[in-house]
Amino acid sequence: MSEAVDVLIMGAGPAGLQAAVHAVRKKASVIIIGRPERSAIYRAHVENYLCVDGVTDGHAMIEIGIAQATRFGARLIEEDVLHVEPADGGFLVRSEGKSFLASTIIIAIGTSKKKLRVPGEKELAGKGVSYCVDCDCNFYRNAKVAVVGNESAAVDGAITLTKYASDVILICKELAVSDTMRQRLSESSVVIKQGTWVKEIIGDTGVTGVVLEDESSLEVEGVFVELGSKGPMELATAIGVQLDMETFSYIDTNKKMETNIPGVYAAGDIAGQPFQMAKAVGDGCVAGWEAANYVKRLKRKLGE
Repeated sequence: MSEAVDVLIMGAGPAGLQAAVHAVRKKASVIIIGRPERSAIYRAHVENYLCVDGVTDGHAMIEIGIAQATRFGARLIEEDVLHVEPADGGFLVRSEGKSFLASTIIIAIGTSKKKLRVPGEKELAGKGVSYCVDCDCNFYRNAKVAVVGNESAAVDGAITLTKYASDVILICKELAVSDTMRQRLSESSVVIKQGTWVKEIIGDTGVTGVVLEDESSLEVEGVFVELGSKGPMELATAIGVQLDMETFSYIDTNKKMETNIPGVYAAGDIAGQPFQMAKAVGDGCVAGWEAANYVKRLKRKLGE
């Protein structure tokens, strides 16, 4: 059973937290899903933000923001978002251990997509090396594939691939996922190779295998690099959100931080440059305000 919420915010950085503060103060119910330590400023030092005297620790600022948002009534769930889809006039959002039916959503996850940075990765990108299970899983029917990563995106991707590939190997140093995700993994056919990492991806015109840190090798036809959480572009495009037409590297929004999908907003780095906390907070302010107003209009229309 999915929990209903007015505004669901993906991301617990400056944009997401500011959006939560504004939305909840306009009497909307608000849930934030994200891991604060993933924020770009969490390990940074801030000195170019208005009213900050000297250099301030980004970690401390995030913690204050969390306390502020939760004090006003927002809830923070420190998990990753794994799936989003339209449902019942709103959006079904699934995290590692929970699911929610949201009237509106704000995407404030950031933009980074980490790479392994090992020999063969760049050369074989698009030739067996992929960064999106949801995008490319259909190309690996009855193939043997490897998924590299320690966190929820890797585990969820590996489980998804079992519906397509003949063999799925999860290569990880040490799993860092919820108990629910561990249970799902244990019940799947995924083979887990833990305590090691990929040293090199090999192949000529396509991937033929990987070399691990212990110098052993695995024959595979595909390597899915899934480091960290589900990429914001994957989540956004899954529900039809339009990206910028020139670079396809950020979500296209208007001045109200609205996307082309009614009820979906974006804020922070995912909404384009400059990648600065001041801009992220401003985006979050507008997105939270507008999302709460959207919910009010929706409820009036439904006669609630």
